[in-house]
Amino acid sequence: MRIAVLGGGHGCYAAAADFSEAGHEVRMWRRNAEALRELSETRTICLRDFKGSRPVKIAVATADIGEAVAGVDLIVAPTPAFAQPDIARKLAPHLTDGQVIFLPPGTFGSYLMMKVLRDNGCTAEIMIAETGTLPWLTRKRGSGEIAITTRATRLPTGVFPARLTDKAIAVISKAFPDAIEPIEDALSGALMNAGPIIHPPLIVMNAGPIEHFERWDIHKEGTQPTIRRVHDALDAERIAIRETLGYGAPHFPLSDHYNTSNWMYGNLAHDKLVDSGDWHEHLDLNTHRYMLEDVGLGLAFLVSVGEWSGVPCPVAAGLLAVSGAATGNDFRRDGRTLANLGLAGRSRAEIQTMLREGI
Repeated sequence: MRIAVLGGGHGCYAAAADFSEAGHEVRMWRRNAEALRELSETRTICLRDFKGSRPVKIAVATADIGEAVAGVDLIVAPTPAFAQPDIARKLAPHLTDGQVIFLPPGTFGSYLMMKVLRDNGCTAEIMIAETGTLPWLTRKRGSGEIAITTRATRLPTGVFPARLTDKAIAVISKAFPDAIEPIEDALSGALMNAGPIIHPPLIVMNAGPIEHFERWDIHKEGTQPTIRRVHDALDAERIAIRETLGYGAPHFPLSDHYNTSNWMYGNLAHDKLVDSGDWHEHLDLNTHRYMLEDVGLGLAFLVSVGEWSGVPCPVAAGLLAVSGAATGNDFRRDGRTLANLGLAGRSRAEIQTMLREGI
């Protein structure tokens, strides 16, 4: 299968290496041509995982998004959610009927990107899907090397529009064999996003050591019983929203990530993450994607959906407010909310129809 990978972060390099090693034709796009120069010349990524280290060739590395997506079946965009509108504008002239865009995860970017595409003249019948987490626990170790600690084994995935779910899932499953679990629709997929549940308590409640130490591992020293209790309370709000909106189990509670082997990353994922040492890193609370994406977009979205559906979210709202005060942001005003998406005034029936039929 021909796959385009969009972006230049950890997940993008992991995706390109894994898909290429699996035999797919991979075209990697990054807007920064200079940052892509080495890869465009070597077309080689050094992949490091439990099997050891080896070079993996990719077909194309380009700063031309049209070249990257021409004729591909699947477009995978493991980019921060705040990059989605600009990527959609760049994609609009180039998409064709039947192509699938996969956002791992999406923060309801499936709806937002489709709206931007339509507003920019794209009429192709495409599908945009989103899931609950990045399919790889991974970190770059230099410009051409990617270390994958573990891979997702369960990816609950919703499709926009939902009427094309079977068609989209068939394509995505070729890239992630036996891992994709179709769910009701794209909003259900957005409400599986683990980032706004796991990261906000870890960064807000570890703000002191994060600012004090040059490097801090929020998953090791930073994961303490008090923070885990906040995780569970926050996740209970997410699950209450899902249940109120009629979305069924499994809801992939975050506690399963810590306590069992039945979560998205499978067996002992948290232990593997901590043991790798790759998350003992420098964090800038004002600029890191844990704040700008998982709080400013993901948590703001969760709070807005809770308010729209009538589900109290005091923990989510409190973390959102404290994060805004700590960084000088107004995430309720500027974040990814139903109001900012133009959807807050719509009824549940209207939203359900839109999720099924599309824009």
